[in-house]
Amino acid sequence: MFRNLILSILSSLLFILAWPPYGFPFVIFLAFVPLMILFTSLENKKQAFGYSFLAFFLWNISVTYWILYASVFGMVMAVLVNSILMACVITLAFWIKERYDLSRGLWALLSFWIGFEYLHLNWDLSWPWLTVGNVFSNYPSSIQWYEYTGVLGGTLWVLAVNTLIFRAYRKRKFSWSIPFFVAVPLLFSVFDKPSLDAIDEVRFLIIQPNVDPYKDKFDGLTSEEQLQKFIQLAETQLDSSTQYLLGPETALTRGIWENFIDKTPAVLELRKLTDKYPNLTIILGASTFKMYTDSMLVSSTARKYRKGSYYDAFNSALQITKDDVAVYHKSKLVQGVEFTPFASVLSKFDFLSIDLGGITGSLGTQKDRLVFKSTNAIAPIICYESIFGEYVTEYTRNGAEIFTILTNDGWWKNTPGYKQHLHYASLRAIENRKVIARAANTGISAFIDAHGNITDKTDWDEEQTISKTIPSYKGSTFYVVYGDYIGRIGAFLSVLFLCFGIAKRKSLSLR
Repeated sequence: MFRNLILSILSSLLFILAWPPYGFPFVIFLAFVPLMILFTSLENKKQAFGYSFLAFFLWNISVTYWILYASVFGMVMAVLVNSILMACVITLAFWIKERYDLSRGLWALLSFWIGFEYLHLNWDLSWPWLTVGNVFSNYPSSIQWYEYTGVLGGTLWVLAVNTLIFRAYRKRKFSWSIPFFVAVPLLFSVFDKPSLDAIDEVRFLIIQPNVDPYKDKFDGLTSEEQLQKFIQLAETQLDSSTQYLLGPETALTRGIWENFIDKTPAVLELRKLTDKYPNLTIILGASTFKMYTDSMLVSSTARKYRKGSYYDAFNSALQITKDDVAVYHKSKLVQGVEFTPFASVLSKFDFLSIDLGGITGSLGTQKDRLVFKSTNAIAPIICYESIFGEYVTEYTRNGAEIFTILTNDGWWKNTPGYKQHLHYASLRAIENRKVIARAANTGISAFIDAHGNITDKTDWDEEQTISKTIPSYKGSTFYVVYGDYIGRIGAFLSVLFLCFGIAKRKSLSLR
């Protein structure tokens, strides 16, 4: 029992030591090995679940404890649910091993884990923050091949190397396949230099207003004061060469009615900048509302306004030019903050929602990833959306040439959370081969090149502006075309293993 406990804790320590922003990612090539060793000594599924849950709980709470600054309940639920799901993966693999053999159990572990991560990208309880392939986000030079596999390719790499090391440990014999499987992807990243031909160069100015989300954002400074602060910061750097002015998520906090958005005071005030600089396009975040007329189909998230009238609330991005206003609605929402997961079952528990200021409750979404078009085609990615690889590729498929990320990372205070969020954006740059301009209210604003390198960034908790001319690129990568095919294969194989396990159980019961 003591040996098993040590192996469980050792596994968690290896995950923690590997994880960004401070860890050395290649330690993760050993992190699953102690759990695989446990495979050979545990007596039943309860033990498999218990020891693996301990390992994953310690990992989860150590690298995502910062959620508690927004909500203690939210942190507890995120850590518990994620740890339980991860432990279930190990338990199911152990179950297959018991019915067949160790070799098939390891294959099942690989399939179940990738299937689990794919599920975590595509269901109501999505929390892909700890997708194993994210671990290399601080070292983009080692994962240039993510343009072919996405982040799940990194997970597959980690699991494969861990399995090879475990097999070598079992045989007490070194295997040359281990350095081979580690080195080949690294060498591919070094020698594969994709040809990126810029179609244009675009001048961006990013504003980081640094409005405290707890003291000033929604309770202290008025929306008018925040807008004036944004404009004043912009005017310190704006000139005729600036083509895009980029602001963070919910830069405009007072709800804007989309039905008459052109007449909104905030929009009219920002248009004064476009009058002064006719070639300027402004992109920034806002809280918006949309009233449904009698002829419009009411959405499932619509709220009652008055008898017979309904409206939706959105976390939006606005593109403001001299002649037009375009609106994109954030559509990958944070569960418990921006929507209630499994609403038909859990809608009665809305009182447990985390209040992060602005609009609370289930927000509206939109079906398609809108690309803003003025002088260039720009993807308006909002905060949490930047964690979802295949989801972000939809912007590229819709013609995006440059990515923007609008976020507000100040909820997590000065913790690893906002740093992890920044570095995960590098993965999206590699997968799509697009340059990213990232505007944070409080956090880190930055430019990220198409190879995932952070080239310019602001400081934490500082009121700053950064300006840069960046290239725009057309075209798609293999990953953009085929998405999370590794996840779909993993999910398919997981179903097969489950079917084989059930069939084996029935055959045993008939003997």
